[in-house]
Amino acid sequence: MADKLKTLKERSQLRKQLLAQALGVNNPGGLKTVLKSREDIEDEEKSSKLPKSSVHMGSKSKSFFCLQKNLEGEEDDEFYTDSSTFLKGTQSANPHNDYCQNHVDTGERPQNFIRDVGLANRFEEYPKLRELIRLKDELISHTNAPPMYLKCDLRQFDLSELDSKFDVILIEPPLEEYQRTRGAVYDTYWSWDEIERLSIPSVAAQRSFLWIWCGNAEGLERGRQCLKTWGFRRCEDICWIMTNIKNPGHTKNLEPNSIFQRTKEHCLMGIKGTVKRSTDGDFIHANVDIDLIIDDEPQYGTKDKPIEMFHIVEHFCLGRRRLHLFGRDSTIRPGWLSLGTELSSSNYDHEVYSGFFNKEPGIVTGCTEEIERLRPKSPQPKSKQGNNFDRGGRGPSRGRAMRGHGGMDRGSGPMFRGGHLGRGMSGGRGDGRMLSRGRGFGRGGRGPFRPRGMNRPR
Repeated sequence: MADKLKTLKERSQLRKQLLAQALGVNNPGGLKTVLKSREDIEDEEKSSKLPKSSVHMGSKSKSFFCLQKNLEGEEDDEFYTDSSTFLKGTQSANPHNDYCQNHVDTGERPQNFIRDVGLANRFEEYPKLRELIRLKDELISHTNAPPMYLKCDLRQFDLSELDSKFDVILIEPPLEEYQRTRGAVYDTYWSWDEIERLSIPSVAAQRSFLWIWCGNAEGLERGRQCLKTWGFRRCEDICWIMTNIKNPGHTKNLEPNSIFQRTKEHCLMGIKGTVKRSTDGDFIHANVDIDLIIDDEPQYGTKDKPIEMFHIVEHFCLGRRRLHLFGRDSTIRPGWLSLGTELSSSNYDHEVYSGFFNKEPGIVTGCTEEIERLRPKSPQPKSKQGNNFDRGGRGPSRGRAMRGHGGMDRGSGPMFRGGHLGRGMSGGRGDGRMLSRGRGFGRGGRGPFRPRGMNRPR
């Protein structure tokens, strides 16, 4: 406890020094004169309302001295006596509550102060959601296939040789951007044109999902283009917000064309086939996780992405066939087939891998009754009315008699719109043709409308 208190005091003292330097004060002790309290401001306002006779003579002499300097042509230096000038545009009059100013002073990013972002304590205040996550993790771990991996050069390897279809595909391309911003060194770097030429359609199942990490700049546009080329529709954009709690400070590796310090990265999500939240509960569980990952920025030279990305994928899609492209030894995971040049060995066998899905539970993890009860569900669509009702559900459709609905057929008698005695009742001619829409007893009580020629002799 004593060590922690000592650390907090040292950080507080350092912050005061930085704030004093920013406000032009020689030492932290002078902050009191610069950052005036509310009581000091009120005292000054009261003193300004006092009569001139009550003002101290020292003030008169000082004013006379300043006037004499102005008459002699000397300009008095302007001193700022509060911090309002430095806080333009901020919501708080106290710089200690300004996270942006704190980032300028200390290098601590504002996202560092968001609470309960870890997987362990995120759902402490939501017991049902916490129980749901626990049950899903147990089910996933129970149904996961053993991890398999294949060391190969994806430039030369044809993905169709896997002779398998996958429900989930996760791509971590070795972009040159990672070398410039994080110092990540790969054996070879891939351009977006090379990434787009991957034969993803040959391994994507009829209904499947794809996630691709695309950096923070050019990759946002090129990643969308890749999804379109591979036959996927972009449906989500998962954003990784990087904190720097372990290593606070300003970003030193900036992109040449960047305007701001980039502290995030994007992972685009695409969907193939027809998958609906309300009807495909056997394949997806939507709304379990959010599209935001808040995790500490990795050390310089590290390639790994947040492990939470795997949790998001596994919680959302119930498909068991999962493919990870550009995998590494550190990303080998149960339930996944990893491919890449940075894998140290291989254990992939097509027959063995296919055998994992020929027995129970099949290609999906399944779902327990408790998970189905706890998981968030989409609103049920409104029940559609029968074909004999038009918009608004006010009765049979206008001017037409539907076969098989209430025994109404051509020439079988009157038909109603808006109820038994509503608007739109029509009569039938003897030749079986339906007459145009008419008016029933609904208006004015004038009796049924008789179309012209209804009683015309045949």
